[in-house]
Amino acid sequence: MSNVKFNKMNSINNITDTDIAYYAAKDLLCNMIKINSFSRHEKDVADLLEAWMNETGMAPKRIENNLILGLENLNDSKPTILLNSHIDTVKDSAGWTFNPFEPTFVDGKIYGLGSNDAGASVVSLLHAYMLLSSKPQPYNLLFLASAEEEVSGQNGAALALKSLPKIDFAVVGEPTGMRPAIAEKGLMVIDGTVFGKAGHAARNEGVNAIYEAIPYINLIKDFTFPHTSPLLGPVKVSLTQINAGSQHNVIPDRCTFVVDVRTNECYSNIEAFNQLRDAVENLNNEKGSKVCELKERSFRLNSSSIQDSHPFVKRAILMGYESFGSPTLSDQALMNFPTVKIGPGDSSRSHTADEFIYEEEIREAITLYVKFLDQLAL
Repeated sequence: MSNVKFNKMNSINNITDTDIAYYAAKDLLCNMIKINSFSRHEKDVADLLEAWMNETGMAPKRIENNLILGLENLNDSKPTILLNSHIDTVKDSAGWTFNPFEPTFVDGKIYGLGSNDAGASVVSLLHAYMLLSSKPQPYNLLFLASAEEEVSGQNGAALALKSLPKIDFAVVGEPTGMRPAIAEKGLMVIDGTVFGKAGHAARNEGVNAIYEAIPYINLIKDFTFPHTSPLLGPVKVSLTQINAGSQHNVIPDRCTFVVDVRTNECYSNIEAFNQLRDAVENLNNEKGSKVCELKERSFRLNSSSIQDSHPFVKRAILMGYESFGSPTLSDQALMNFPTVKIGPGDSSRSHTADEFIYEEEIREAITLYVKFLDQLAL
């Protein structure tokens, strides 16, 4: 971990208003940017946050590289709200003109890897947690800084959630411009295999698996699901990889491909898979043999949604923040309870060179998180 000295004003007892919280959050974000926290390599940034939490008077529970606050104050008679965002980043892409591991201030922006996705959400939710916890609330409040979100890893939120009590509602911090995303698309990856028969390319022999794959590829390209979501639109099916052949003079006996499926809330991943598989099986039956087979990698990253009538969403809308459906995936997909995705920044800046967050977006996020959640009745 970097040799970071924390500002002593950042005691949990001193985080009493959004101005103090804003400066403390900005300082903590800058320290996070300085640390390489690629997915599955979050130990150093988790060490930083754990030390910060301990120094500010909190007692985090650490599970691998996930940090949880609030477990010691649970009241069984109250509902429980979870605040969550992720501490890992993607790898820095080519094209950075700033040092991705050095916070750089230009024109009210903080440049740095993970500043927008999702460091600003982490520090804003953490300081909102401190402000909200400084007075009685009609709910239990938990905070989770989780790892491995960018790779949907097994040792991130998926692991930490197993140690949490029943959650009634969660706020997931991702860059949405502080608009509440009340639905998000799920993700399913499918591996397809088309079978042929090997032969010498110079002779009229063998069954070319590439040619055999063409009608199945066209089937997938043209496949449409009947139900379209008013928030998320249709299920999106994209063939993204294809591979066949061992050398130029051998007829390939196998052609493999990968399909990326982004489900809407009208279908679970397994329902969407079954419809695609049935269409492939119908084509197999027409050909009289099992030419193609599909296999899912996982069904666990389903689409999620919440009603506009939920108290948190209603309050946000009354304050002038329009709800929307998000096409991008987050740890919401791992949560089997009501969630809203909302956070500072813009998703168009994520995973790009010269990623940044506006300083004022951090202040706004802390202020709004508190306004949305203070004395909220579930």
